[in-house]
Amino acid sequence: MGARIFIIEDVSEIANLIAMYLSKAGMDALSFGTAEDALEKLKSDAAPDLVILDLNLPGMSGFEFLKKFRAEYKTTIPVVIVSARDADEDIIKTLGFGADEFVTKPFSPRVLVARVQANLRRQAATEAAAEETISFGPYTLLLNSCVLKEGAQKIALSAKEYAVLEYLVKHAGETLSPEKIYADVWKAQYGDITAVAVYIQRLRKKIEKDPSNPEFIKTVFGLGYCFSKESIASKQGAKKDA
Repeated sequence: MGARIFIIEDVSEIANLIAMYLSKAGMDALSFGTAEDALEKLKSDAAPDLVILDLNLPGMSGFEFLKKFRAEYKTTIPVVIVSARDADEDIIKTLGFGADEFVTKPFSPRVLVARVQANLRRQAATEAAAEETISFGPYTLLLNSCVLKEGAQKIALSAKEYAVLEYLVKHAGETLSPEKIYADVWKAQYGDITAVAVYIQRLRKKIEKDPSNPEFIKTVFGLGYCFSKESIASKQGAKKDA
């Protein structure tokens, strides 16, 4: 599967044109007419490899989306702004909020695809050079990228699924109550604790051969959950301090 690209653009003709050229280049393009729709998708699905973002959107603006995206999701996912706004102040503002590139409308779709590919190559090279990993069974967690892989294949996880899995893996061998998991992962002392069981069930369906008899995420009756410490590889890739 090719790189997964979010296109956040309220003009459907432009979004469809970009998606068509990205698809021809072997990428998987998902279009959203509003920033709110894209954020809703992020709650239940895996993060994209790159975002193409318009600034003048109905409802939440591109500026607001970029700030929220950088604050709540992986900060290194490339964001390419495609906008008719070409004032220096707008360009400086988006770059300050964490955009990687600014493309002014009208634009060449072929040139935009080339810029997307260049950003993806740079991102892959950066992550490969500094990636911290934890392996268990046939899986590897890429901690900098917030990605789970089985061999070379990415396993689709939502942002919250990944957060729960990383938390369990980093606390392998410890028995963790649902309250503890909820407080540390959801960053809230009070809330719907049943959400923990829901996400555990989702993860088991994705990583366990037999979810009813789990090898990795085990239930400790009456106490909570424990990730199998024995499944963690003894040597982990880690970024060294200078």
